[in-house]
Amino acid sequence: MTSVLDLAPVIPVVVLHDAADAVPLARALVAGGLPAIEVTLRTSAAPDAIRAIAAEVPDAVVGAGTVVTPEAVTGSVAAGARFLVSPGWTETLLGAMRDSGIPFLPGVSTTSEVVALLERGVTEMKFFPAEAAGGRPYLKSLAGPLPQARFCPTGGITPASAPEYLALPNVRCVGGTWLLPADALAAKDWGRVEALAREAAALGGAARD
Repeated sequence: MTSVLDLAPVIPVVVLHDAADAVPLARALVAGGLPAIEVTLRTSAAPDAIRAIAAEVPDAVVGAGTVVTPEAVTGSVAAGARFLVSPGWTETLLGAMRDSGIPFLPGVSTTSEVVALLERGVTEMKFFPAEAAGGRPYLKSLAGPLPQARFCPTGGITPASAPEYLALPNVRCVGGTWLLPADALAAKDWGRVEALAREAAALGGAARD
């Protein structure tokens, strides 16, 4: 599979309370140009949502987010997740993600964590919580000494700040929740979600022009 970081400039971070919304939501995001979809394991509906998207939306690349235990790794893979995202990492969790056989983005927020992952052969990471951990200036400062590390910053990123992140040489995509407004989800307004996804998909080109 192409690197998760290279599938689209934005990975939607999805929190679903009703698995029945998973398929129409995923179809709207894919139609808008965002095939990589991170379904967070913050709700009991998440495993069924991942399973439904994997089975019914073939053009989606569905992943599991907020993965913090080896059991979550195993369950996510069984549900059909094609990549894993964690907010942080330990040796145990990293080993489980590596053993899963699918791509993964372990979370980092410090230079030492980045160096530790590079020592272990991991070059693709989630930078979280992006804004709280130093944001664009922090990531820019890492590009010089650690050019081999590539990031998907997530946490507090907006449509206005996303292009600034995407313009950095060590950022390939960003994670965002703004594509999924609570009122749009409540109203099942998939047309609005698709429109927001289309705007987000265009951010990559704008950032690199």
